[in-house]
Amino acid sequence: MRIIKLNAINSTNTFLKELSSEEAVADYTVVQTDYQTNGRGQMGTTWTANSGENLMFSVLKDISFLSFHQHFYISIAVSLSLIKTLKQYQIPNLYIKWPNDILSDNKKVCGVLIENSIKQNKFKDSIIGIGLNVNQTDFKNLPQASSLKLVSGKVFDIEELLLSFIENLKHYFSVLEEGKPEDLKKTYETYMFRKKKPSTFKDAEGNMFTGIIQSVSETGNLQVLLEDAIIKEYGFKEISLLY
Repeated sequence: MRIIKLNAINSTNTFLKELSSEEAVADYTVVQTDYQTNGRGQMGTTWTANSGENLMFSVLKDISFLSFHQHFYISIAVSLSLIKTLKQYQIPNLYIKWPNDILSDNKKVCGVLIENSIKQNKFKDSIIGIGLNVNQTDFKNLPQASSLKLVSGKVFDIEELLLSFIENLKHYFSVLEEGKPEDLKKTYETYMFRKKKPSTFKDAEGNMFTGIIQSVSETGNLQVLLEDAIIKEYGFKEISLLY
């Protein structure tokens, strides 16, 4: 496995994307940095973290074996890899906040940004960006953020966490390649934050409403039980789950 380590970079996803456009990049190539000047999250959000205290990296994964309608299984495999890794380090009370934020004690410890590339009308590869709060303990103006150190009281080896995650990622993608995506989806749903509990949501227009998360569809839409026993599906940009 090739690991490219950088002291600082604007975005590991951007760096890896540019590298793959210039040369052939092997499966599971990792770009890791101590600090990102322009870390990116889902839907244009930014990801900020103290230098050297967290695990910030991107990994390239060949996804040519997947069809377009299976795109959400990438997110499922990544989420489960993170959950398994953190469980190995005894991180408590882990949940997946749809689609792929990782929570511990109801606070966000990890964010994921997945960017897929297509060639000749087929999936080519995926660049999976991970921002895991490890040893940082101050999160000014981020009341819902936490870290592995804050929830456990321990200091962690960042390189060890990275290697553990990659091993788990290989495992879950091998399950996908073996044609067993349903097993992963069932496991993913057991970790869903606020599943089967009355929750507050906000739609794209800013309207608030309540509902109960039931599950996710094959394509990753959130299935929410509304009033009058209606189950409605929402895409990622159509709805956000409030804490």
